[in-house]
Amino acid sequence: METDLIEKMPCHNQQLNNSESPEHAAKHVRFARSSPAADTCQDEPCEHQTTSDIQRLIGPQLKLLPLNDQIRELQTIIRDKTTSRGDFVFCADRLIRLVVEEGLNQLPYSECTVTTPTGHKYEGVKFEKGNCGVSIMRSGEAMEQGLRDCCRSIRIGKILIQSDEETQKAKVYYAKFPPDISRRKVLLMYPILSTGNTVIEAVRVLNEHGLQAKHIILLSLFSTPHGVNVSKLSRTKNI
Repeated sequence: METDLIEKMPCHNQQLNNSESPEHAAKHVRFARSSPAADTCQDEPCEHQTTSDIQRLIGPQLKLLPLNDQIRELQTIIRDKTTSRGDFVFCADRLIRLVVEEGLNQLPYSECTVTTPTGHKYEGVKFEKGNCGVSIMRSGEAMEQGLRDCCRSIRIGKILIQSDEETQKAKVYYAKFPPDISRRKVLLMYPILSTGNTVIEAVRVLNEHGLQAKHIILLSLFSTPHGVNVSKLSRTKNI
């Protein structure tokens, strides 16, 4: 995969590094050491790594959304146990939209010139043709509307992957893609990346359909460092 685009959510017991200035701290997620009173994070795995450490480990393929005040507010709302279902869906959709928009920034474009209503020439850009989305059912379908809101006519494929009851390994049960998927750039949508096994299977299926791994961009809302690292290994092995 060419790029993993992830909006990371820190654990409850993770705090910003106090040595950083407030202005700098608002732009990066910090994974600080847990306090003695809280050795583990009940909601998500904690890692004693900073964002820069993780990015050095994974490489330039990993891109994290900056943890600004808007994202912190959205995370606060969806973490609050008193949040209503309607507010949760609304804020989750906003987070999805931010990830999708940044994912579109990773797609290739070409320069173009247009004429404005006043007759002036404007030097702009336009996306190259041949982009599509692929959602890993069923959670990945939650990101489809956000992609359609940004790209009205984009084609979307689907793939269903579940754990086998006997072997507990990820198994592909259904896959449907555009017929020319091998010539497209794919935005692979999967909101929660935990072990990375599901994404590896999805990449393998796309490879079997002739798509190169470098043309796959994974869009994910939340991820564990382990899941991101496993996804990196799948790119290295070119599964």
